[in-house]
Amino acid sequence: MSATQTTKQTLKDIADGIVVLWWKFFDWLAVVPWKTLVFVCILLMILVGGILGAPQVAFLFIIASLIIKAVAGGKHNAEVAASQAVERAEKEQLERTALEAHLEALQAQIEPHFLFNTLASIDQLILTDPPRASRMQQSLIRYLRAAMPQMRASGNGVRPTLGQQVDLSRAFLEIMAVRMEDRLQTVVSVPEGLKSAAFPSMMLQTLVENSIRHGLEPKAEGGKLEIRAEIVDGKLAVQVCDTGIGFAPSSKGGVGLANIRERLKVIYKSRAELVISVPAEGGTCATITVPYEVAAPASA
Repeated sequence: MSATQTTKQTLKDIADGIVVLWWKFFDWLAVVPWKTLVFVCILLMILVGGILGAPQVAFLFIIASLIIKAVAGGKHNAEVAASQAVERAEKEQLERTALEAHLEALQAQIEPHFLFNTLASIDQLILTDPPRASRMQQSLIRYLRAAMPQMRASGNGVRPTLGQQVDLSRAFLEIMAVRMEDRLQTVVSVPEGLKSAAFPSMMLQTLVENSIRHGLEPKAEGGKLEIRAEIVDGKLAVQVCDTGIGFAPSSKGGVGLANIRERLKVIYKSRAELVISVPAEGGTCATITVPYEVAAPASA
């Protein structure tokens, strides 16, 4: 290697070393406390400015260091804040996913009871009232047709829609109508434009089940159940009202309502709620309010 090449290589090594030292200095400035930096600056002024007699060099170096500290510190704090935010989001997502899976498992434990009860009713009606048994069987088939696609979509991470939940509840109400006959009247008032809104699975049916089980079935003459949906203050409000026997508005309800409240808290934090009220004319109204979001269509 010639002397020129050696000199160039040496200069390159020196330049690379200076770059490395500069970025180490930059990183040090980003994390060093201000008190420590001020103390170092005072020592530098004494050493370079006083002992070595170069106060201007020391002053310029200190000013540059303080400016770099302000820039580097802000950048470092922003990176730390962003990293912490990502970690929190990932942790919350994992917790949300785990709890959602737990709550869906609880719901899956409840579903067989409904199916077994329906099959038992069909079996009994076959002996006593075959036409009603046939109607209930057809309604159960429609219910399963509405439920199965939602179960597959949930497994693929697709968000359920209000329209899907309404269809499922309609099929459920058809089964209950066969069982209760003229004691159950139903009304569904859900605008077509709101059916594409995202709405958690099984919550609407849980409210419908509660209305029938605790409000309408215990009432000798039965009554009316109405499902409504509207936008209130920019949020989606879904309501199930019945003219049943009602219950005290201070009541927290059973497992089904507790399940809904827990899921709303997991999915939406404080941006959603379940409110139980008693209308002046009697009965019960349950209202779920969630942020209004249009669910993304399922990919082909």
